[in-house]
Amino acid sequence: MKFKTNLILGLLLWAAFSCISGEGGKKMEELPYFNLSGFLDLELAKLDGAEVAKISQINGEENLVEKKYSLKEWKEEFQAFYSAEINSSALALSYSTETEGEYLIHRLMPETKGKVKEIRIKYIKEYPSSISFKMSDENLFFSTSTAGEFHMNQTTNKLEHYSVETTQKVWFLDPTTIKISGVVIWR
Repeated sequence: MKFKTNLILGLLLWAAFSCISGEGGKKMEELPYFNLSGFLDLELAKLDGAEVAKISQINGEENLVEKKYSLKEWKEEFQAFYSAEINSSALALSYSTETEGEYLIHRLMPETKGKVKEIRIKYIKEYPSSISFKMSDENLFFSTSTAGEFHMNQTTNKLEHYSVETTQKVWFLDPTTIKISGVVIWR
C-alpha cells in the first residue's frame, strides 16, 4: 500500500513538473543593433495600398509618377534600406554604437570590412522619427555608394517621405547617378 501511494505521488510530481515549459527561463534573443528590417516591415505594412508621388532621376533625367503601391511594391521600393540591415552574426562586433542627443548611431569600426558605413536613427518621444544610412563598396573595376533616408510623420507615426541616391562607377565609364524620392499621399 505504501509502495502504491509513493508510486502515485511520484507520478503526480513527475507529471506536474514535466508540463512546465523549458522555455520559461529563456529570454528573447536581443539584436546587437537597431532592427532596421523589422522596423521597415512594421511601418511598410501601414502603407499597403497608399499612394506615393515619386520622382526618379537617372543622370539628371527626371520622371514624376503618382502610383498606389501594394505591400510587395513598397518592400521593393525600400530594398536599399533592407540591404542596410546590419543584424547578422557575421557583423555582430563590426559596429560601434553611440548616442548624440536624440540620435542613435551605428558606425562601421575602422579596419572592419562592411558595405554599410553608418546607420543613424533619430528618436522623438522614444519612437524613430527618421532613419538614414550610408553604404559603399568598391573593387578594382567597380565602385558604388548609396545613401538613403526616410522620415516619419510625428502625428500619425506613418512614413511621410523618403529618398535614396546611388552612384555607380565602372572603371572605364562615366558614373551613373540614380536619385529616387517619394512623398506618401494620404487621401
